[in-house]
Amino acid sequence: MCLSIPGQLIEITAELDEIFRVGRVSFDGIIKEVSLTMVPEATVGQYVMVHVGAAISIVDETEAKKTFELLKQLDELHDLEEPDNIA
Repeated sequence: MCLSIPGQLIEITAELDEIFRVGRVSFDGIIKEVSLTMVPEATVGQYVMVHVGAAISIVDETEAKKTFELLKQLDELHDLEEPDNIA
């Protein structure tokens, strides 16, 4: 199943203009680069829902934390895992 996962926007890392931006999002300490194109109004410190590498909406902190904990309990955070190194 494909899920969106909530995380906190901690930094804007690239900004072509006010729409085409990339940022770093923290998912309980796991940091990922995320496209912010679909949420141009997102600011550092806000929580965003991320699906396949793109922030798709802004959510409030309480809801984001509840959702993240629920996904953790359901063992549905596989998208945050680093792939195994295959030699």
